[in-house]
Amino acid sequence: MNDREFPVRPIVGVGAVVLDAGSVLLVKRGHEPLKGEWSLPGGCVELGETLEEAVAREVREETGLAVDVGPMVEVLDRVRRAPDGAVEHHFVIIDYVCRVRSGRPMAASDADDVRWVPLGDVRGYGLTEKAHDVIRKATEMIWSATQSTPARRGER
Repeated sequence: MNDREFPVRPIVGVGAVVLDAGSVLLVKRGHEPLKGEWSLPGGCVELGETLEEAVAREVREETGLAVDVGPMVEVLDRVRRAPDGAVEHHFVIIDYVCRVRSGRPMAASDADDVRWVPLGDVRGYGLTEKAHDVIRKATEMIWSATQSTPARRGER
């Protein structure tokens, strides 16, 4: 058992919604929680690390990509209970939208696989509803930001 199982307090984690050309980056988890399931890249914040530093580090460690961390998308809880009702896992996760700066995606550290998934195909990867909501919100944030620029509005 590790310090993430049956914790004495919630653990702070971060997630990355890495978007590029109509696709989102997904990782297949190599460890609990969610071992063997597809999810957004992310993990726990280390002592002395800012949230943005943690996002960039986790993406690099899991996928080999260097990213620029953008705005926060969502804050959510992930609580999983054991059959006896004890809290087995409790994470408070802060998700950020990100863009690739450099690198090629390859599974590393906690990920068994990594791939770019077209946004229209994401439902086929068994993500949690919370993950789908976060991806939708991040996509809307990016779309809204690009639509509000003067060149997009026809202004010069």
